[in-house]
Amino acid sequence: MNIKLVSWNVNGIRAVCKKDEFWDWFSTTDADIINFQEVRASADKIPKKLIDVEGYCSHFNEALKKGYSGVGTFSKIEPLNVNLGLGIDELDSEGRVLKIEYPNFILFNIYFPNSGMNAKRLDFKIAFCDALLKQLVELKNEGKNIVITGDYNIAHNPIDVYNPKNCEGKSGYLPEERAWLDELEESGFVDTFRLFDEGGDNFTWWSYRTRARERNAGWRLDYYYVNEELVDNVKSAEILSDIYGSDHCPVTLELEFK
Repeated sequence: MNIKLVSWNVNGIRAVCKKDEFWDWFSTTDADIINFQEVRASADKIPKKLIDVEGYCSHFNEALKKGYSGVGTFSKIEPLNVNLGLGIDELDSEGRVLKIEYPNFILFNIYFPNSGMNAKRLDFKIAFCDALLKQLVELKNEGKNIVITGDYNIAHNPIDVYNPKNCEGKSGYLPEERAWLDELEESGFVDTFRLFDEGGDNFTWWSYRTRARERNAGWRLDYYYVNEELVDNVKSAEILSDIYGSDHCPVTLELEFK
């Protein structure tokens, strides 16, 4: 059995649903599980056209602040269990995590915090990341298979940004953020895209302000990580850089279970 997953920071679900590019993609995708980040809408404000798509069940986690953050997952596979957040009140008010249990793995759909201008939210981000990692390691030690996807708001290595020297000191490329991804990998989790492509110029986000996408002056911020025990089940992982509609593009993962 193959399971195809896709993840996309849509930069506002109501905005992207007004774009032909989105529906061209959505109507043709063969993904079994679709994960959205930066939904920026409460569940009752999600466009009805999207909610009514046949064959999918949907789950959302929204921020207390209206029009901010939020994640959503559409699935052809009925989940065994759905949890909102990390279970820590001070980290969960922004609707950043959906934890969904399927028969073969536990999925985390996450919109990671941005560390902000002058790193003003870096402490919050690191607290969020550390709490997440603790939970991931506990589940891994219990023998669970785990898929962690979303907009991490971190470019890990110099190869993951267009101009590494220029990016130093910028939010999303701070040493503390990048070190957390090092720790994630040291804890036994694997960046699935790098199993198939170790090359450069593979980005998932481009600034609207500088027409960066035309020049492919981007950052790789969106990932699918899995626990190392699940690597043999990974059949493909791709960046769909030809899909437009947001300042991010979708990323995919295909798993095979016998």
